[in-house]
This record gives sequence, C-alpha cells and structure tokens, in this order.
Amino acid sequence: MTESPLHRTRIKICGLTREADVDAAVEAGADAIGFVLYDKSPRHVTAARAGELARRLPAFVTPVVLLVNASADLRAAALDHVPNALLQFHGDETPADCAAAGRPYLRAARMGPGFDLLDFARAHASAQAVLADALVEGYGGGGHVFDWDLIPADLPGRLILSGGLHAGNVGEGVVRLRPWAVDVSSGVEVAKGVKDADKMRAFCQAVRQADRECADAVVRQPDAGAH
Repeated sequence: MTESPLHRTRIKICGLTREADVDAAVEAGADAIGFVLYDKSPRHVTAARAGELARRLPAFVTPVVLLVNASADLRAAALDHVPNALLQFHGDETPADCAAAGRPYLRAARMGPGFDLLDFARAHASAQAVLADALVEGYGGGGHVFDWDLIPADLPGRLILSGGLHAGNVGEGVVRLRPWAVDVSSGVEVAKGVKDADKMRAFCQAVRQADRECADAVVRQPDAGAH
C-alpha cells in the first residue's frame, strides 16, 4: 500500500551490537533499532545482550528482535530479555509460526526472481508490516538492492523497504515507493556490526528530505477544481 505523500517515513536501523551505536542511532533520529538473534550473522547478539542494549532506548524508540527459523526457546528468551520487542521473522517461518509467538511482528520477504510479494503479504495479513529485502545468502544485511519494480502498487498493508539502502539511494526509494518505513544495516556501517554515526545521521536526513519533497510536491499541485 502506497503511503500518502504527507506521511512521515519511519526509520529502522538494524544489526546494532554496541552501546555507542545505539546512542548514535537514536540521536540521528531512528524510530526503531534492530538486534539480530541469528547466530550465523556477523551482527549476532545474544538475547541477554539485546536486552542490555535495548534498555538504552528512550520511550517511543522501538526495539526489534530479528529471528531466523528460531526455536521456541530462543523466541521466549528474546521476549524475556526484551519484553517490549517487536519481532521480525526473517527466515522460512510460516504464517502459523509467526502467529504462534502471540506478539506483534514484521515479516521479511526475500525478493528473488519470480517471488510473488502480493501473495506473500496476503498470507501474512496479521503482520504489522512486510519488509521487502534482497535475496542474499545469510538472510539479509548483504548490501544488495533488489528490483523495486517487483513491489506491486496494490500491496496490502504496510511496506518496509530494505536491501542495500544508504544515504545516496534511500531518498529515491522513499519518493518512488512511499513505504511506511525504511530499514538499513550495512549502508551505515564501517564494518559488519559496527555502525558509523555520520552515516546514520546522513541516512536519516536523506529520509526526512525525501519526505519534505513529497509534501512539497503535493502543495505545488494545482487545485483540480480551479478555473
């Protein structure tokens, strides 16, 4: 679903592992901070570590726990250590698997050739949003941009745009697709799991600038009823 041009695009910065990066992401203007609880990821943190980092977040900045085909025990540990977390399912979970947690969740879609995002979104209608990411080895964070033409204009629900975003291209994505939110990881890093404060700030500024451009375009439109 395309958002209104007057919509404020939410910003999620994912894959944080250090206190300083959490603080810098919040200062830059992130609305949500993602912690990766997938042990094969270079950005992996334990549930306990995610809890430590999440406790630094101020009110109205949402912690997001990313899970990949996680066991019930890991899901429980994540919610025990980060009780206010929004879950993000990024593996091969079925709609029933996602719903079984009994918590609000995001569902990641891996946008490979022939993938039907419309059917996927309908199957996961209970998700808070569908996160469209590039199909890469290792379930995300690969810094690759997928073909945005794969996103249907009539996508139901909320769209989170991800996959290879950085300060140089996120504005185009916001203006072109008007997603509910954008998600960045490698595009604001100096090394895997190590964020750069300047890059995070530039990314957030680029999103806000794109929002302003969309709003200005609406203001400049002539009144269709004027003569």
